[in-house]
Parts: sequence; structure tokens; C-alpha cells
Amino acid sequence: MSLRQMEYFVTVVQEASFTRAAETLHVTQPALSHQIKALEKSVGGALLERLARGVRLTPMGRAFLPHAELAVRSAAQARRAARATAGAEGGELHVATLHSLAVGVLPDVFARWRAARPRVLLRLHEYATTEALEEAVQRGTADLAFGPGPADPPGTVVPVGEEELVLVVPFDDRLAGRTTVTLPELADRAWIRCAMEPVVHGARFLDWACGRAGFAPRTAVWTEHTSTAVRMAAAGVGVCVAPAHVVRGAVGEDCMVLSPDPAWKRPLTVYARVPPTGAAEAFVDLLRTTWPALGDLPEQPYEDCPLPVAPVR
Repeated sequence: MSLRQMEYFVTVVQEASFTRAAETLHVTQPALSHQIKALEKSVGGALLERLARGVRLTPMGRAFLPHAELAVRSAAQARRAARATAGAEGGELHVATLHSLAVGVLPDVFARWRAARPRVLLRLHEYATTEALEEAVQRGTADLAFGPGPADPPGTVVPVGEEELVLVVPFDDRLAGRTTVTLPELADRAWIRCAMEPVVHGARFLDWACGRAGFAPRTAVWTEHTSTAVRMAAAGVGVCVAPAHVVRGAVGEDCMVLSPDPAWKRPLTVYARVPPTGAAEAFVDLLRTTWPALGDLPEQPYEDCPLPVAPVR
């Protein structure tokens, strides 16, 4: 069994065709078929079922595929790391992150990176949830992941800053003159919810937080992206919760921002399956210098913050 055979196998699965896979790999179809047969002989059974139009994985092939994908991606990572180690002057760097961080934080970081190291190609992989982000790193999709600390650390984890969740309302909202608000004060309000909302203790964050405050949030609109939820809140559709870096840095110029009392914060990290070197290490250093001082990190993630006290009426 060889890495090349696994790469051929993965490509056939991705293309769902021996013909298209051979074209992608720049090999002849007989040569491709020979390597797949040799791989199947090595593992002890058929991995692919040849159909009149395309191919289909066998049960053995389905079990083998994720391991083959990880091996191929790991080899690509190893090549990138080796080429980029010498002064981080060349090659490419794959960075995985949440969509909200890609929108609110990384544009400035990437601009600084490109100014300092224009020969290093950046490839950004965006995910909707922390679970999907962690899974991508485990599969070897990226060299680094930037996001909340992983539940199951894959290897190296480096703290780089913190994320604060804020509340967004329009300029003419009755709370617009304030800077903070307790959650019970919003019990009668409609909310703009987002599919990217974090999950806390098995529940969506807003459901969990409002439940602790003694009420269930009344949802007005469900959106797919955080930036859309902010725009909806700015237009007066309802209140939304969003990371401060998205609201203040990217899409929130026409709205008011309120901080929950007490604040909702959680640490952000960079993590990887292997210790960062070369370009990867340089990127981690850039994030650490760009983000707010590490001394301001919260002692607890925002899901462990104390419950707001309802105001006396």
C-alpha cells in the first residue's frame, strides 16, 4: 500500500469516475485501474464497485476512505510545512476558522500577512460551527484552526485572545442610549437567530442563556449567517446576539451595540495537529500581536458567566 495508491483512490471517489480521475491525476486510465487493484489486493478486498455510470464505495471502501483522506491530507501538510519552514518565504498556508471570525477578524490579519510575506499563498476554510471546525482539523484539512478552544485538542493549542458576544439593536431602539443591559430586561423582545449560534450544554446559546434568566426567547427570524442577523437587527426586526468583532468591525456601522451585564466572553485559540513551524508559526505570532492583550482573557468561557440579576421593578 502506498500514498500514491491512496491518493488515486480518494480522487476516484471525489470524481465518481475512473475517466475523470485519470484526467485529474494526469495518468492513463489503465494505469489508474492497475493501482486501485493493487490497493484492493493490499487491503484484502474490493473498495469500489464499478457501475455502468461511475463508481460506488463498498462497505470496506467506506471504512477505508476517511483514513485514506487523512493520509493524503497529512502528506500535503507535511510538504507545505517543509517548504515553508525556511523563513516562511514560500509555499502556502491553509487556515480554518469560523465564518464570524473570517468576516470580523481575519481580513486585517490577512492584509498584514500579505504585506509582510507576499510569496506565501493563504487558503481560508470557513465553517459554521466549532464542531465542524474541529472535525476539519482532525481530518487534516488545514494547517491551523482559529477559534474557541477545542473540546478534544488535536495536539498543540495556543491561546491568542478572547471573543465577546454583544447585543445589537437599531439606533431608535428604546435601549439605544445605554451601553449595557441585563438579559431579563429583554424578555419581551423578539430575536433574530442564526444557524451559527454556539451550542452550550446541548442547547443553542440563546435558549440556554434566556432559560437561565427565566424566559424563552421569542424568535422572529432565523438566518444562516451572523452578518445577516446583524443587518436584520439594525433594521429593527428584532434583537440579535453576535460577536463584537463582527458588529464593530465589519457590518455594524448603522446599529447600536449593547454589552450584556455581566459580559459574555470566551477565549480564542489557534490549534493544530502538530506544533506550528515556519509559516504556520509566523501566522500564530501575527494573531497574538494583532489580538487584544492576553492579560485580558476571561477566567471562564461565556457559558459559565454568572446569571444576570433581574432589575427591581
